[in-house]
Amino acid sequence: MDKIIRRKTRVVKIGNIFIGGNNPIAIQSMAKVKTEYAEKVIRQVRLLEGAGCEIIRVAVKDIKDAKAIKKIKPKIHIPLVADIHFDWRLALESIENGVDKIRLNPGNISKKEQVKDVVKAAKSAKIPIRVGLNSGSIGDDPDQVGAMVKAAGSYLKILEGMGFYNTVISLKGSDILDTVEAYRRMSNICDYPFHLGVTATGFPLHGAVKTSIAIGALLLEGIGDTIRVSLTDEPQQEIKTARYILESLGLRNFGPQIISCPTCGRCEVDLAKIVKDLENKLSDVGVSLPAKASKIAVMGCVVNGPGEARHADLGVAFGKKEGLLFKKGKAVRKVSAHKCADMLVDEIRKLV
Repeated sequence: MDKIIRRKTRVVKIGNIFIGGNNPIAIQSMAKVKTEYAEKVIRQVRLLEGAGCEIIRVAVKDIKDAKAIKKIKPKIHIPLVADIHFDWRLALESIENGVDKIRLNPGNISKKEQVKDVVKAAKSAKIPIRVGLNSGSIGDDPDQVGAMVKAAGSYLKILEGMGFYNTVISLKGSDILDTVEAYRRMSNICDYPFHLGVTATGFPLHGAVKTSIAIGALLLEGIGDTIRVSLTDEPQQEIKTARYILESLGLRNFGPQIISCPTCGRCEVDLAKIVKDLENKLSDVGVSLPAKASKIAVMGCVVNGPGEARHADLGVAFGKKEGLLFKKGKAVRKVSAHKCADMLVDEIRKLV
Protein backbone atom coordinates (compact mmCIF):
# COMPACT_ATOMS: atom_id res chain seq x y z
CA MET A 1 0.00 0.00 0.00
CA ASP A 2 1.19 3.53 -0.77
CA LYS A 3 2.03 5.74 2.18
CA ILE A 4 -0.80 7.96 3.43
CA ILE A 5 -0.39 11.46 2.01
CA ARG A 6 -1.46 13.93 4.66
CA ARG A 7 -3.44 17.05 3.91
CA LYS A 8 -1.29 20.18 3.80
CA THR A 9 -2.11 22.45 6.74
CA ARG A 10 -0.77 25.33 8.75
CA VAL A 11 1.29 24.46 11.80
CA VAL A 12 -0.18 25.38 15.18
CA LYS A 13 1.71 25.36 18.49
CA ILE A 14 -0.12 24.19 21.62
CA GLY A 15 2.16 24.53 24.62
CA ASN A 16 5.20 22.44 23.71
CA ILE A 17 3.37 20.45 20.99
CA PHE A 18 3.22 21.32 17.30
CA ILE A 19 0.33 20.01 15.21
CA GLY A 20 -0.38 20.18 11.50
CA GLY A 21 2.13 20.18 8.70
CA ASN A 22 4.32 17.08 8.93
CA ASN A 23 4.13 16.87 12.73
CA PRO A 24 2.98 13.58 14.30
CA ILE A 25 -0.75 13.24 14.82
CA ALA A 26 -1.24 14.07 18.51
CA ILE A 27 -3.42 12.17 20.97
CA GLN A 28 -5.80 14.12 23.18
CA SER A 29 -8.14 13.30 26.03
CA MET A 30 -10.27 15.20 28.52
CA ALA A 31 -10.20 15.17 32.31
CA LYS A 32 -13.37 13.62 33.70
CA VAL A 33 -13.48 15.37 37.05
CA LYS A 34 -14.58 18.92 37.85
CA THR A 35 -11.71 21.29 37.10
CA GLU A 36 -12.24 23.21 40.34
CA TYR A 37 -10.80 20.19 42.18
CA ALA A 38 -7.28 20.82 40.96
CA GLU A 39 -5.53 17.98 42.82
CA LYS A 40 -7.95 15.40 41.42
CA VAL A 41 -7.40 16.77 37.93
CA ILE A 42 -3.63 16.68 38.36
CA ARG A 43 -3.74 13.04 39.50
CA GLN A 44 -5.86 12.05 36.53
CA VAL A 45 -3.74 13.97 34.03
CA ARG A 46 -0.58 12.34 35.34
CA LEU A 47 -2.15 8.91 34.79
CA LEU A 48 -3.05 9.96 31.26
CA GLU A 49 0.47 11.25 30.65
CA GLY A 50 1.77 7.83 31.63
CA ALA A 51 -0.68 6.20 29.21
CA GLY A 52 0.54 8.39 26.33
CA CYS A 53 -1.79 11.39 26.31
CA GLU A 54 -0.15 14.38 24.61
CA ILE A 55 -2.76 17.15 25.02
CA ILE A 56 -5.37 17.41 27.80
CA ARG A 57 -8.61 19.38 27.84
CA VAL A 58 -10.55 20.46 30.93
CA ALA A 59 -14.12 21.69 31.22
CA VAL A 60 -14.39 25.28 32.40
CA LYS A 61 -17.94 25.63 33.65
CA ASP A 62 -17.49 28.52 36.08
CA ILE A 63 -14.97 30.97 37.50
CA LYS A 64 -13.65 28.42 40.03
CA ASP A 65 -12.76 26.08 37.19
CA ALA A 66 -11.00 28.86 35.31
CA LYS A 67 -8.95 29.89 38.33
CA ALA A 68 -7.93 26.26 39.00
CA ILE A 69 -5.97 26.28 35.73
CA LYS A 70 -3.27 28.28 37.48
CA LYS A 71 -2.84 25.47 40.02
CA ILE A 72 -3.02 22.64 37.49
CA LYS A 73 -0.72 23.98 34.79
CA PRO A 74 2.62 23.91 36.71
CA LYS A 75 2.05 20.33 37.91
CA ILE A 76 1.44 18.60 34.58
CA HIS A 77 3.73 18.06 31.62
CA ILE A 78 1.41 18.28 28.61
CA PRO A 79 -0.47 21.22 27.06
CA LEU A 80 -3.69 22.27 28.80
CA VAL A 81 -6.81 23.25 26.83
CA ALA A 82 -9.80 25.09 28.31
CA ASP A 83 -13.20 23.91 27.05
CA ILE A 84 -15.51 26.95 27.00
CA HIS A 85 -19.26 27.04 26.46
CA PHE A 86 -21.93 29.74 26.89
CA ASP A 87 -19.82 32.35 28.73
CA TRP A 88 -16.95 33.89 26.73
CA ARG A 89 -15.63 35.56 29.89
CA LEU A 90 -14.49 32.17 31.14
CA ALA A 91 -12.18 32.01 28.14
CA LEU A 92 -10.67 35.35 29.16
CA GLU A 93 -10.19 34.12 32.73
CA SER A 94 -8.64 30.86 31.49
CA ILE A 95 -6.17 32.77 29.33
CA GLU A 96 -5.33 34.98 32.29
CA ASN A 97 -4.55 31.83 34.30
CA GLY A 98 -2.12 30.45 31.73
CA VAL A 99 -4.03 27.95 29.57
CA ASP A 100 -2.31 26.77 26.37
CA LYS A 101 -5.36 26.76 24.09
CA ILE A 102 -9.03 27.74 24.08
CA ARG A 103 -11.89 25.71 22.65
CA LEU A 104 -14.93 27.79 21.66
CA ASN A 105 -18.23 26.29 20.54
CA PRO A 106 -19.96 28.36 17.82
CA GLY A 107 -23.20 26.69 18.84
CA ASN A 108 -23.35 28.61 22.13
CA ILE A 109 -20.82 31.47 21.84
CA SER A 110 -21.76 33.24 18.65
CA LYS A 111 -21.94 36.99 19.28
CA LYS A 112 -19.26 38.69 17.24
CA GLU A 113 -18.16 41.11 19.96
CA GLN A 114 -17.73 38.29 22.47
CA VAL A 115 -15.67 36.24 20.01
CA LYS A 116 -13.55 39.30 19.26
CA ASP A 117 -12.78 39.73 22.97
CA VAL A 118 -11.49 36.16 23.14
CA VAL A 119 -9.50 36.53 19.93
CA LYS A 120 -7.84 39.67 21.23
CA ALA A 121 -6.80 37.92 24.46
CA ALA A 122 -5.60 34.80 22.60
CA LYS A 123 -3.50 36.94 20.24
CA SER A 124 -1.93 38.72 23.18
CA ALA A 125 -1.14 35.41 24.93
CA LYS A 126 0.00 33.82 21.64
CA ILE A 127 -2.21 30.77 22.08
CA PRO A 128 -4.48 29.06 19.55
CA ILE A 129 -8.26 28.74 19.46
CA ARG A 130 -10.11 25.59 18.47
CA VAL A 131 -13.36 26.25 16.68
CA GLY A 132 -15.14 23.20 18.04
CA LEU A 133 -18.48 22.24 16.52
CA ASN A 134 -20.73 19.51 17.93
CA SER A 135 -23.83 18.29 16.10
CA GLY A 136 -25.78 18.43 19.36
CA SER A 137 -25.29 22.17 19.81
CA ILE A 138 -26.07 23.63 16.39
CA GLY A 139 -29.84 23.49 16.52
CA ASP A 140 -32.38 21.38 14.63
CA ASP A 141 -31.18 21.97 11.10
CA PRO A 142 -31.94 18.78 9.14
CA ASP A 143 -28.69 19.26 7.25
CA GLN A 144 -26.33 18.70 10.16
CA VAL A 145 -23.25 18.53 7.94
CA GLY A 146 -24.04 21.77 6.14
CA ALA A 147 -24.89 23.51 9.40
CA MET A 148 -21.58 22.56 11.02
CA VAL A 149 -19.50 23.57 8.02
CA LYS A 150 -21.38 26.85 7.64
CA ALA A 151 -21.00 27.69 11.34
CA ALA A 152 -17.28 26.94 11.24
CA GLY A 153 -16.86 29.09 8.14
CA SER A 154 -18.67 32.03 9.74
CA TYR A 155 -16.46 31.78 12.83
CA LEU A 156 -13.33 31.70 10.73
CA LYS A 157 -14.38 34.94 9.03
CA ILE A 158 -14.55 36.65 12.42
CA LEU A 159 -11.15 35.31 13.46
CA GLU A 160 -9.50 36.08 10.14
CA GLY A 161 -11.11 39.51 10.12
CA MET A 162 -9.03 40.25 13.21
CA GLY A 163 -5.89 38.84 11.62
CA PHE A 164 -6.08 35.65 13.69
CA TYR A 165 -4.96 32.45 11.96
CA ASN A 166 -3.74 30.43 14.94
CA THR A 167 -6.74 28.13 14.65
CA VAL A 168 -7.73 24.46 14.90
CA ILE A 169 -11.10 23.11 13.74
CA SER A 170 -13.26 20.19 14.84
CA LEU A 171 -16.68 19.12 13.54
CA LYS A 172 -17.84 16.24 15.69
CA GLY A 173 -21.16 14.48 15.24
CA SER A 174 -22.61 11.39 16.87
CA ASP A 175 -23.27 9.97 13.40
CA ILE A 176 -20.24 8.52 11.63
CA LEU A 177 -21.24 9.45 8.09
CA ASP A 178 -22.12 13.04 9.04
CA THR A 179 -18.84 13.45 10.89
CA VAL A 180 -16.71 12.14 8.04
CA GLU A 181 -18.56 14.23 5.44
CA ALA A 182 -18.27 17.40 7.52
CA TYR A 183 -14.49 17.06 7.79
CA ARG A 184 -14.21 16.26 4.11
CA ARG A 185 -16.12 19.37 3.10
CA MET A 186 -14.17 21.56 5.51
CA SER A 187 -10.87 20.21 4.20
CA ASN A 188 -11.71 21.66 0.79
CA ILE A 189 -12.23 25.21 2.03
CA CYS A 190 -9.42 25.88 4.53
CA ASP A 191 -5.91 24.82 5.49
CA TYR A 192 -6.26 24.83 9.27
CA PRO A 193 -5.31 21.66 11.19
CA PHE A 194 -8.19 19.43 12.26
CA HIS A 195 -8.91 17.79 15.59
CA LEU A 196 -10.81 14.56 14.85
CA GLY A 197 -13.40 12.78 16.92
CA VAL A 198 -16.91 11.44 17.22
CA THR A 199 -19.10 12.70 20.05
CA ALA A 200 -21.65 10.90 22.26
CA THR A 201 -20.54 7.44 21.13
CA GLY A 202 -22.58 5.17 23.42
CA PHE A 203 -21.41 1.97 25.12
CA PRO A 204 -17.60 1.84 25.48
CA LEU A 205 -16.94 -0.91 22.92
CA HIS A 206 -19.49 0.58 20.53
CA GLY A 207 -17.85 3.97 20.97
CA ALA A 208 -14.39 2.58 20.26
CA VAL A 209 -15.65 0.93 17.07
CA LYS A 210 -17.58 4.00 15.88
CA THR A 211 -14.66 6.30 16.55
CA SER A 212 -12.15 3.97 14.92
CA ILE A 213 -14.23 3.79 11.75
CA ALA A 214 -14.72 7.56 11.48
CA ILE A 215 -11.22 8.62 12.48
CA GLY A 216 -9.65 5.79 10.48
CA ALA A 217 -11.56 6.72 7.32
CA LEU A 218 -10.42 10.34 7.58
CA LEU A 219 -6.82 9.51 8.43
CA LEU A 220 -6.63 7.19 5.42
CA GLU A 221 -7.52 10.24 3.31
CA GLY A 222 -4.77 12.25 5.00
CA ILE A 223 -7.24 14.33 7.03
CA GLY A 224 -6.52 14.91 10.72
CA ASP A 225 -3.81 16.35 12.94
CA THR A 226 -4.98 15.51 16.47
CA ILE A 227 -7.47 12.89 17.62
CA ARG A 228 -9.62 12.24 20.66
CA VAL A 229 -11.45 8.97 21.21
CA SER A 230 -14.52 9.94 23.27
CA LEU A 231 -15.63 7.03 25.47
CA THR A 232 -17.99 6.66 28.39
CA ASP A 233 -15.18 4.88 30.18
CA GLU A 234 -11.91 5.48 32.01
CA PRO A 235 -9.92 8.12 30.10
CA GLN A 236 -6.92 5.79 29.83
CA GLN A 237 -9.04 3.63 27.51
CA GLU A 238 -9.37 6.62 25.19
CA ILE A 239 -5.58 6.84 24.92
CA LYS A 240 -5.17 3.12 24.36
CA THR A 241 -7.75 3.13 21.55
CA ALA A 242 -6.24 6.23 19.93
CA ARG A 243 -2.82 4.59 19.92
CA TYR A 244 -4.23 1.44 18.33
CA ILE A 245 -5.84 3.53 15.58
CA LEU A 246 -2.63 5.38 14.74
CA GLU A 247 -0.47 2.26 14.91
CA SER A 248 -2.87 0.26 12.75
CA LEU A 249 -2.52 2.86 9.99
CA GLY A 250 1.24 3.08 10.33
CA LEU A 251 1.04 6.74 11.37
CA ARG A 252 2.68 6.37 14.79
CA ASN A 253 4.69 3.73 16.57
CA PHE A 254 4.34 3.18 20.31
CA GLY A 255 5.95 -0.24 20.71
CA PRO A 256 5.60 -3.79 19.43
CA GLN A 257 2.69 -4.69 17.17
CA ILE A 258 1.07 -7.93 18.27
CA ILE A 259 -0.37 -10.36 15.73
CA SER A 260 -2.39 -13.25 17.13
CA CYS A 261 -4.88 -15.67 15.62
CA PRO A 262 -8.54 -15.79 16.72
CA THR A 263 -8.16 -19.56 17.48
CA CYS A 264 -10.35 -22.39 16.26
CA GLY A 265 -10.82 -26.10 16.88
CA ARG A 266 -7.25 -26.78 15.72
CA CYS A 267 -5.73 -24.76 18.58
CA GLU A 268 -4.39 -26.98 21.37
CA VAL A 269 -3.29 -24.31 23.86
CA ASP A 270 -5.14 -21.54 25.70
CA LEU A 271 -3.97 -18.86 23.30
CA ALA A 272 -6.42 -16.25 24.57
CA LYS A 273 -4.88 -16.53 28.04
CA ILE A 274 -1.35 -16.28 26.63
CA VAL A 275 -2.17 -13.17 24.59
CA LYS A 276 -3.99 -11.51 27.50
CA ASP A 277 -1.05 -12.27 29.78
CA LEU A 278 1.32 -10.75 27.22
CA GLU A 279 -0.87 -7.64 26.89
CA ASN A 280 -0.85 -7.11 30.66
CA LYS A 281 2.91 -7.58 30.93
CA LEU A 282 3.60 -5.21 28.04
CA SER A 283 1.34 -2.59 29.63
CA ASP A 284 3.28 -2.86 32.88
CA VAL A 285 6.67 -2.35 31.23
CA GLY A 286 5.61 -0.32 28.20
CA VAL A 287 7.72 2.76 28.88
CA SER A 288 10.92 0.69 29.15
CA LEU A 289 10.46 -1.19 25.88
CA PRO A 290 12.43 -0.24 22.77
CA ALA A 291 10.79 2.46 20.67
CA LYS A 292 11.66 0.68 17.43
CA ALA A 293 8.66 -0.71 15.53
CA SER A 294 8.52 -4.49 15.78
CA LYS A 295 6.06 -7.21 14.87
CA ILE A 296 5.34 -10.00 17.35
CA ALA A 297 3.29 -13.02 16.24
CA VAL A 298 1.57 -15.36 18.70
CA MET A 299 -0.14 -18.08 16.71
CA GLY A 300 -2.12 -21.10 17.84
CA CYS A 301 -2.09 -23.62 15.01
CA VAL A 302 0.02 -25.22 12.30
CA VAL A 303 -1.93 -23.74 9.35
CA ASN A 304 -0.92 -20.06 9.42
CA GLY A 305 1.18 -20.05 12.57
CA PRO A 306 4.65 -20.89 11.23
CA GLY A 307 4.28 -18.52 8.27
CA GLU A 308 3.19 -15.56 10.40
CA ALA A 309 5.89 -16.33 12.98
CA ARG A 310 8.59 -16.39 10.30
CA HIS A 311 7.47 -13.03 8.89
CA ALA A 312 7.57 -11.35 12.31
CA ASP A 313 10.54 -10.00 14.25
CA LEU A 314 9.58 -12.46 16.96
CA GLY A 315 7.02 -15.21 16.69
CA VAL A 316 5.70 -18.27 18.45
CA ALA A 317 3.76 -20.94 16.56
CA PHE A 318 2.06 -23.42 18.87
CA GLY A 319 1.35 -27.02 18.17
CA LYS A 320 0.39 -29.47 20.90
CA LYS A 321 1.13 -27.96 24.32
CA GLU A 322 4.33 -26.22 23.23
CA GLY A 323 5.40 -23.76 20.60
CA LEU A 324 8.36 -22.97 18.39
CA LEU A 325 10.07 -19.59 18.80
CA PHE A 326 11.13 -17.78 15.65
CA LYS A 327 13.55 -14.83 15.59
CA LYS A 328 13.90 -12.87 12.36
CA GLY A 329 12.42 -15.79 10.44
CA LYS A 330 14.57 -18.53 11.93
CA ALA A 331 13.37 -21.25 14.29
CA VAL A 332 15.32 -20.93 17.55
CA ARG A 333 13.90 -23.15 20.28
CA LYS A 334 10.80 -24.67 21.77
CA VAL A 335 8.80 -22.77 24.41
CA SER A 336 6.09 -23.90 26.81
CA ALA A 337 2.70 -22.19 26.84
CA HIS A 338 2.88 -21.09 30.48
CA LYS A 339 6.28 -19.38 30.00
CA CYS A 340 5.49 -17.82 26.64
CA ALA A 341 4.44 -14.30 27.75
CA ASP A 342 7.47 -13.80 30.04
CA MET A 343 9.80 -15.15 27.39
CA LEU A 344 8.41 -12.79 24.72
CA VAL A 345 8.75 -9.74 26.98
CA ASP A 346 12.40 -10.65 27.62
CA GLU A 347 13.03 -11.12 23.90
CA ILE A 348 11.28 -7.85 23.00
CA ARG A 349 13.62 -5.99 25.35
CA LYS A 350 16.55 -7.32 23.33
CA LEU A 351 15.28 -6.02 20.00
CA VAL A 352 17.49 -3.27 18.54
